[in-house]
Amino acid sequence: MTEKTSLPYRPCAGVMLFNPEGKVFVGRRSERKGSSEREGQWWQMPQGGIDKDEAPEDAARRELWEETGVRAAAFLAQTEDWLFYDLPPDLVGVAWKGKYRGQKQMWFAARFEGTDGDIDLKPRPKHKAEFDAWRWVPVSELPVLVVPFKQTVYRAVIDAFAHLVVK
Repeated sequence: MTEKTSLPYRPCAGVMLFNPEGKVFVGRRSERKGSSEREGQWWQMPQGGIDKDEAPEDAARRELWEETGVRAAAFLAQTEDWLFYDLPPDLVGVAWKGKYRGQKQMWFAARFEGTDGDIDLKPRPKHKAEFDAWRWVPVSELPVLVVPFKQTVYRAVIDAFAHLVVK
């Protein structure tokens, strides 16, 4: 068993992508053996690791493109600070090849400026397909769609960007 407190947090960037109606993009996680989300029908916003020497916003833009094919997005805001979550005990030492205890995430809000036809979930070079389906959902649905151990972070992201939500 890996001692959780001895492991660092994985730096990550995420994007809350709004369409013109104020709904948010979510993708359904492709089932992958060893996934940090465990098995299940989990949905999430685009997010992923920050490469060494990469700025968080650059990582967010890269992850958005890698996971969704979207480049037409205006970035509007970011969270004031990092948001953290810990993996459940049974995934510590397993997910991400056992290197991390969870993630520290910087989140960005962006306005989608393309059309739904621009969204393409196919794999990109050096990147496996993250999602096998996608949809636009009301912001209020986000916490119940994501794997339970990420729900607190999702609520914090919703709070951080509440001023941007179209009512």
